Amino acid sequence: MQNAKLAAKVESQKHSVLQLTDSVSVGGEDLLIVGGPCSVESLDQMETVAQQLSGSVQALRGGVYKPRTSPYAFQGMGQDGLEILNTIRHRYDIPVVTEVMAIAQIEAVADHADVLQIGSRNMQNFDLLKAMGEIDKPVVLKRGLAATIEEFVMAAEYILAHGNSNIILCERGIRSFDSYTRNVLDLGAVVALKQITHLPVLVDPSHATGKRELVPDLARAAIACGADGLLLECHPVPEESVSDARQTLSLEDMNALVRSLKPIAAAVGRSLPVARRPKSEAPVAMAQ
Repeated sequence: MQNAKLAAKVESQKHSVLQLTDSVSVGGEDLLIVGGPCSVESLDQMETVAQQLSGSVQALRGGVYKPRTSPYAFQGMGQDGLEILNTIRHRYDIPVVTEVMAIAQIEAVADHADVLQIGSRNMQNFDLLKAMGEIDKPVVLKRGLAATIEEFVMAAEYILAHGNSNIILCERGIRSFDSYTRNVLDLGAVVALKQITHLPVLVDPSHATGKRELVPDLARAAIACGADGLLLECHPVPEESVSDARQTLSLEDMNALVRSLKPIAAAVGRSLPVARRPKSEAPVAMAQ
């Protein structure tokens, strides 16, 4: 890890605390819980998610550009989805996280979201990493499905080296020989990353397991081993999700999971901030 000049933690350095908005941060004592559907499907869907998760999560997720294995699968709502996210973030005063797949998408996504995500498949898309280094917004960088820890850290280094210091790492499982789970959640990597870098580390147990019944226990284990927060998929009607339905929690189960994290967080010296209830609705331009 000798070349990770900016990502590596020096002996006397504290972990970085990054601001998503004026009131939401990651990397400090407070955990960051991000929840929402794999894909933005409609304004009504995201309204329901925001309303029911308002007391549990600090940020919402929702994909509008979707990298899918099959070219025939749902690819996301694109610009229309961004407009929905923008409406929700203002109406409920909550930051939103969504993925960027190409350099051409960065400007539009940055105008409509608070945090930009680089997905597993793009972890070593070096031109995209360089371009994300030129923006002034937090970036969630997901570990590639076959990437070593060093490759993961060096991908973050690309963004840091091009000027953006607001990097959040995300362990989401790596590919293995066993097909029972979608991937293998590498919690050892979470511990290692917290030791060798100063960057905040999230865990995504939804993509790691691919099965909703496995998500809560691994989410709790992630907090116990030192993760700074979680990225979780949930949906008003999980079985009707247009993507990743099998791994998606119901909103009720999502809220129950967050409640179950409180004693674990306290045991490791962390806390769950009290999520603010939605502000009174002011007239907001509706997404078409």
